[in-house]
Amino acid sequence: MTDLLEQAPPALGDNALRAMFAARKQVFVDLLKWDLPVLAGEYELDQFDDPQADYLILLDADGRHRASTRLLKTDRPHLLGDLYPFLCSGPVPNGPTTREITRFCLDRHQSATARRSARNQLVTALAEHALCHGITDYTGVAELAWFRQILCFGWHCEPLGPAVLMAGSALIALHIQIDDETIEGLKRNGVYEPLTLHLAEEEVAA
Repeated sequence: MTDLLEQAPPALGDNALRAMFAARKQVFVDLLKWDLPVLAGEYELDQFDDPQADYLILLDADGRHRASTRLLKTDRPHLLGDLYPFLCSGPVPNGPTTREITRFCLDRHQSATARRSARNQLVTALAEHALCHGITDYTGVAELAWFRQILCFGWHCEPLGPAVLMAGSALIALHIQIDDETIEGLKRNGVYEPLTLHLAEEEVAA
């Protein structure tokens, strides 16, 4: 299932996925130098990109990628539960109404202003998607600098444990609660930028 936050036609569903995987490769592999699998030298996919994964993808009017993120169910394999449980001081949050935010990706071929707007639109989409689909909690793993930004968005966010230094980066697990006050919090902090959600059903081959 893919949520396309788009000004582009719904028929661009397949193109949206390709654009997202290509952007992920450009950001996480080429720019950040993460050691991740690359398909056909162009697309970043891993074992969690299976038919159970959901995606929020923000496109421009020409179908080009602006921002995206992957949502993983937490009552099945996911990054925090399988690869980073040691980042949590207590049990890893999981359940049918909890999703893990992964691969939060802002296209690198944008101005700083456009990137900030895309970030705000994607954060808004995460909140609205949760409220529309009965999701009460998000978890995730973030570098400490990014986590400090997430704390300032206006939603209820807290660490699940202390930051841990890994390969030169301080990583921290986070927990975001979504409720009736979330949207107002985003508005107060100047992050709320809504777009129309178009839902496209698709299967993704890992």
